[in-house]
Amino acid sequence: MITIRLSTDDVSRIRFAFSPVWETVTSVRALSNSTAGSVHGPWLRKVRPLCADPDDDLLLLKALIPPVSYIPDFITPAPPRRSTSFESGLAAVAATPHHLVVDELTKLHTETPHPLLPGLIANPRKALERITSALDNYWHQAIEPDWRRMRSLLQEDLAFRLEELASGGVDRLFRNLHPSVRFTGDRIEIERPYSCDGEPLPGQGLLLVPCVFTWPAALPVTAAPHVPTITYPPRGLGRLWESQEDVSESPLAELVGRTRAAIVSHLDLPMSTTHLAHQLGVSAPTLSVHLSILRAAGVVDSRRDGRAVLYSRTSLGNQLLAASRPAGLAAATA
Repeated sequence: MITIRLSTDDVSRIRFAFSPVWETVTSVRALSNSTAGSVHGPWLRKVRPLCADPDDDLLLLKALIPPVSYIPDFITPAPPRRSTSFESGLAAVAATPHHLVVDELTKLHTETPHPLLPGLIANPRKALERITSALDNYWHQAIEPDWRRMRSLLQEDLAFRLEELASGGVDRLFRNLHPSVRFTGDRIEIERPYSCDGEPLPGQGLLLVPCVFTWPAALPVTAAPHVPTITYPPRGLGRLWESQEDVSESPLAELVGRTRAAIVSHLDLPMSTTHLAHQLGVSAPTLSVHLSILRAAGVVDSRRDGRAVLYSRTSLGNQLLAASRPAGLAAATA
């Protein structure tokens, strides 16, 4: 059992964020632990051939991120805002104080010894250079091609959690966050088979980070000096790797046209105009016209997320898409 104690001030400073660096780090563990039949099976089948002959970067990352147990907290820095870029997260890793690098790598080597770790501990400046370079190379190979889709899922989860907080308060937020997480008023209890060393510093609040590759567990980061953090799998994770249906010859396409049918099909996760235009290979102005018509008809809906507008299917859109499937497929997915 892990306990994170919260003052009234901490509770008032609960916030959400997601991070491409966190996804990069946790995906290395998923690469070691997940199977082709798991929720991440489609991603594994795509990425594992690229990693069939591990290079120095992947060997280093696997030394830092073992299949179980402790991961050095400095390679998952707390995002300062709700959404950050991979580059800013990597810069935060590179700026880690050298004494913290030594402390956390020493703790890792004590718990999970590895022949690469002593050299990193002996030269923390060089260690940070090697770690950030390895993360950067792995990100471009394994995560960046799917990041837009992951980001859409994470944005959808944050919208839901903020609505839960607004409608039912902190109690409701944590009641539906993850089965292993329990809020008792002045503390968070997380059912985990190990404990964390050290208490978090008071007054930092609590950071909640939806993270695709933490599935199926919720993972805490609680030791000082880091911000108390809980990562958890986002809602709708099973939809992330689903292949898009070809609806070009469907009854829906005959009804609304091929482009609009493709738009409806692709919006199983919320997407911005730019993201959707990239997926469909049409210009953003043309897409905006189609989206306006579909929204007026109640087939899609939109909401603002910062400076972006995200579009998603409505229940009517779901019904139209389901009704246009062949009878066998509709029965199989019902």
